[in-house]
Amino acid sequence: MGTLLSQNSRIKQEELHSLWQALQQKVDRMIGQLGDKSPHVAPQDTGIYDDMRLDWWTAGFWPGILWIMHDMTGKEHYKEAAWEWDGRFERKMMEDNNFHHDVGFQFLPSAIMKYKVTGDQDGKRRGLAAANFLAGRFNLAGGFLRAWNQEKTGWSIIDSAMNLSVLFWAAEEIGDPRFAHIGRTHADTIIKHFIREDGSVNHIVSFDPSSGEVIESLGGQGAGPDSAWSRGAAWALHGLANVYRYTGDKKYLYASQRVAHYFMAMLPADSIPHWDFRAAESLGEEPRDTSAAACAASGLIELAEALPEIQARPYREAAERILQSLTTSYGTWDRPEHEAILLQGTGNKPANSNINVSLIYGDYYYIEAVAKLMGWKRRIF
Repeated sequence: MGTLLSQNSRIKQEELHSLWQALQQKVDRMIGQLGDKSPHVAPQDTGIYDDMRLDWWTAGFWPGILWIMHDMTGKEHYKEAAWEWDGRFERKMMEDNNFHHDVGFQFLPSAIMKYKVTGDQDGKRRGLAAANFLAGRFNLAGGFLRAWNQEKTGWSIIDSAMNLSVLFWAAEEIGDPRFAHIGRTHADTIIKHFIREDGSVNHIVSFDPSSGEVIESLGGQGAGPDSAWSRGAAWALHGLANVYRYTGDKKYLYASQRVAHYFMAMLPADSIPHWDFRAAESLGEEPRDTSAAACAASGLIELAEALPEIQARPYREAAERILQSLTTSYGTWDRPEHEAILLQGTGNKPANSNINVSLIYGDYYYIEAVAKLMGWKRRIF
């Protein structure tokens, strides 16, 4: 499959169409392989995706892939495979569950995408319920969305940058600016407390939940409190570009660009980041994270679309270099039995969990980025 894309500075349209045909064939096989599974991780040796509970944070990405494929091709079998997922999430919400700050990851690519594509009113209702749920996690004193559940009442994480779109969508959909107020306030907190001057990003910031004062930054899934977790940078880059699209406020555009410049500057020769840009003196020994690469590529395309052509070119070309490298060196094209698309993702290196694996969100953002290059204009996140 390395011949799908050349190594020119720009991907040719005929190459994109060949890649899209290969992706359709891959997703068609995945429909049969995955069945009703809610995939998260596929080990490199077996290539078989696991089956996580429906309130797990990655549960929305597989239906998101299906909805993009349906929207791009009009083929009914993608819609049929995607249709029931948001209903399954809603039923889980009526039971004991662990839904939290990531309801955007679950309901944006399922319920809200379903509504945008088909006009389904149940999808709209479920998307609005998710927005209400997320808004209820807002801490007024600290101006942040609370992360996770249990005892972490004052924790907030950079991942939530990508969940803000559910709030902005709800504000537009029902004409209620309260959702957007919360989204903007949390985005302001990201700029103030998560993004460092050099454009690197904290994963976790701990606040006093009563006073809202910052207590400390925590390494989380990065190498340490002062490290630069690459997927966290991708969440911030893409998420704040989305906030700019919804608000038109250039402070979010500039913040996204600052993170993008750091991300682009720290990439190794093949444009696929190590799991943390500051993990070790010899990064060559550290695992890559193709999920960070795919999410960043989609965010870079989002940035490019927000800017005049002369300013947009470096971001678009960086995105294309990432996608070229993912396609030629990190795909499962020669392994039809493999249930995933991309190899060499890193989930949580500090916990020694899910290293050198396939990750469903890496697959999702790879498809999202390729679809954008092919002219897909509908936006989920």
